Amino acid sequence: MRKKLIALLLSGAMAVGALAGCGSSAKQDSASADTQAADSGKGEAGGKTEMEVTGDNVTTLNVWTFIELHQKFYTTMAEKWNEQNPDQKVKLVLSNMQYDDMHNKLSLALESGKGAPDIADIELGKFPSFTAEKDIKLLDLTDYIAPYKDTVVNSRLDIYSKDGKPYGFPTHVGTTVAFYNEDLLKQAGIDYTTIKTWDDFKEAGIKYHEATGNNFACAETTAMWMVNLMLAQKGGDYEKEDGSLDVNNAKVAEVLQYIKDMQDAGALATVPGGQPDNEEAYPHYNNGEFAVQIMPFWQTSRFTSYMTDLKGKVAIAPVPKFGDSDATWTIGGGGTGTAIVASSPNADLAAKVMAFIKLSPEANEEVWNVLGFDPVNTSVWTDKELTENPDNQFVQFFTTKPFDTLLEMQDGIGSLKSLQDEKMPSINNVFCTEVLTNIYDNGADIQETLDNAQAELENEFNS
Repeated sequence: MRKKLIALLLSGAMAVGALAGCGSSAKQDSASADTQAADSGKGEAGGKTEMEVTGDNVTTLNVWTFIELHQKFYTTMAEKWNEQNPDQKVKLVLSNMQYDDMHNKLSLALESGKGAPDIADIELGKFPSFTAEKDIKLLDLTDYIAPYKDTVVNSRLDIYSKDGKPYGFPTHVGTTVAFYNEDLLKQAGIDYTTIKTWDDFKEAGIKYHEATGNNFACAETTAMWMVNLMLAQKGGDYEKEDGSLDVNNAKVAEVLQYIKDMQDAGALATVPGGQPDNEEAYPHYNNGEFAVQIMPFWQTSRFTSYMTDLKGKVAIAPVPKFGDSDATWTIGGGGTGTAIVASSPNADLAAKVMAFIKLSPEANEEVWNVLGFDPVNTSVWTDKELTENPDNQFVQFFTTKPFDTLLEMQDGIGSLKSLQDEKMPSINNVFCTEVLTNIYDNGADIQETLDNAQAELENEFNS
């Protein structure tokens, strides 16, 4: 079992670009949307941030993260916790490490029972590896989530769950939305508000390409944002109901064929870097070579950081659907789950504190204000003083009110069951290094490519 766990961790490291909230660029250390969403705090990977807390009965909690930005956010919210809970003060000692170093070190610490922290951030692509064994070393968070459960997006709890028990606090929803360069589309005579279905999307893409000679949208080769979205909308997945591998099923083939048909018709094209969230791709959007991005909501931070030429030109809108289906409309993409080590002597307090830091309305206000993420606690989505604050950089950047789109799709936010499965890192690895490139760059036969992927993955899992 140990060899299997290590293999899963290694395969997860190769697949992070598609599972997580940031691109697959090799120059990016982290695989989370949270990593580069805003300016980082002080210190480098491997350094520590230690709170200064005065008074008696202060409990020290050791926190491991691979996201430098989280250190400042966690300490700020812990200070608020201490103000509200003077009899349960905590002192966070945060260690920031490189992505793979932290996850591998955590795995070994949990396996050996020595040296584990009280709290650890675990990226979505890695999470199934930590819940794969029968003896899960992470704390069941059911009771700690309960006070917030009615207002938290349940599908974001599910992705960090095993057998109905949640083991991670989510950071954001990552709702998949459409980013339309309204300025470019108007010049081509296209009204993005009329795009309701994928057929509408395809027709608009063809019209745009014929009118401008430029590309409408992106066919991904190093990520699966649009592929996963469309598959979830069709009610499909990469595994059967019993959890067995099924990446070559008819619905996966239908989605890939639909995207290929759009590519062949001129509605979309591959972009340098293989997806919109990539340092190679940003200039092509800044220059107007591509007009549309289908991406998780956290892409807002990429616009304000790396695509600044587009300020005042981009609208955020709901993603297209297949017809008038009432099935899943959108899904969350990427993320980092904050887990509590079950063997920690301070596990109960650590869970209470992190529930406050990750799920409380106060914390979720800061998730939007500071990070530009869509808060997982939807109770703040209707606070217009927060969501429409004219001084907010994200409100200023986009031509539409971001939360209008979130509220429109709120009841249709779903997920893929396979995202919770320990096989998913390997599935993503094969798709993002072989399948998508072979189909959209090399023109390979879709069903044959999927059959080869199925055989390759079966061989890996059965070896």
